[in-house]
Parts: sequence; C-alpha cells; structure tokens
Amino acid sequence: MTRLKGKVAIITGGGTGIGLGAARRFVEEGAFVYLFGRRQAPLDAAVEELGGQASAVAGSVTDPADLDRLYDAVREGHGRLDILFANAGTGSVAPLGELTRAQYDQAFDVNVRGTIDTVQKGLPLMQAGGSIILTGSTTGVMGTPGFSLYSATKAAVRNLARSWALDLRGTGIRVNVLSPGPTRTELAGEVVGIEAIEALGAGTPIGRIGEPAEIGAVAAFLASDDSSFMTGGEVFADGGLAQV
Repeated sequence: MTRLKGKVAIITGGGTGIGLGAARRFVEEGAFVYLFGRRQAPLDAAVEELGGQASAVAGSVTDPADLDRLYDAVREGHGRLDILFANAGTGSVAPLGELTRAQYDQAFDVNVRGTIDTVQKGLPLMQAGGSIILTGSTTGVMGTPGFSLYSATKAAVRNLARSWALDLRGTGIRVNVLSPGPTRTELAGEVVGIEAIEALGAGTPIGRIGEPAEIGAVAAFLASDDSSFMTGGEVFADGGLAQV
C-alpha cells in the first residue's frame, strides 16, 4: 500500500512499542517519519531500521524546548506536517490510598499536558488534510484496579479530541483517538508485567494480547484519507476487551 505516499509524520514515543510499530507501517505506506522520544539509543536503532525515510530527535514532551527542537527539525526538513501521532505516555500501578503527588504529576504532565503541548506546537505546520492521532486506552472507559491515575489521563485525552474536533472545524484537520488494549510493549512490561498483560489478553474475545504492528495498522488508517470522514472519534484496537 502507498496510502501515505509523500506524507510527513511525527510520532512521539516513537522509538519502541506502538510508536515503532506505527513508524514501520507509515514508512511502508510511503511516509517520512520523525521519531521523538526520551532515549537516544532506541531512536537511533529505529532510524537505522527504517532507512532513509526516518529521522529522530531525542527529548521529552514535558520540555517545551525539546518540542521546539523537534518542530524546528520538521520545519527545516520538510516545511510542513501532515500526520501527528501523539503517542508518548507513562503510568504506574497504585491503588486508592497509596496514590502519591509524584505519581499524579508524572502521569498528568506526560499524558495530558505533554499531549496538549505536542499538538499545539505542531498545529502551525499542519494544513487541510492533516490528521492528528492521540493515543488513548481501554482504561479511559473502564474501571481498572490500581490504575486510576493513568485511566483518568486517558479519559482526559479522549475529551481533548472531542473538543479539538470542534475547535478545528473548517480547517480540514482531523483529530481522533486510537485506544489499544493489552499490547506487547516495553512500557506495559515495565509497569504491569508481561505475564499480567498476557493474562489480560487471554480474557479478551480474541484470546491474546495485541502486537505493536496491529496497532500501527490502525494508526495508518487514521492517518490516511481512508478515514477522511472521521473526526472527534475513538477507535479501539483492543481484542474486544472494552467492547463486550
């Protein structure tokens, strides 16, 4: 497929997991991808794998100066942005009664404020036909024990998309949420543990966890003109976890 031929994309949290899965698919479909993440080594490895169709900038979505460097690179390299996949995120497990201010600050700084800053700083580079994709989660619509702070941030992201779709009325720029279920990613393994993720996946109608490539395929759909009549929506790629 070449649905994204000639498109310029940014993927935050792009060095591993879902971000890398999406980057592979975007490049396969003809896009040039700028990867943004905190760790240089995974970014360099991803760029080498993706060949001449990718570049990387290391930094954090919580640092405005880092985001400015990212968008300066896009401006100098291509002068425009067609696809913005705001995928950077974090979380930690703690039940009610054990929640800390530090956990709150980290989750909301990265998942909510980081998403807002990422999109606002990228918007001047976008034009009609542009697609903004925000990473949500099944936890944004479900009760999840020990995961209330993360869940709350993803519910916030969902409502940002609803409101931004109205703010972007008439611009030709669309914004949608991609909400994965249990997926085999480095972050999931670190925060929850791969065995717990696999157990969660086993309980879905599909009967297994998702792979980053499967989520990346849905991201490519939302990035492409095939989803041209979609904005303000949420697409679940969750094995049915939050659907039944």
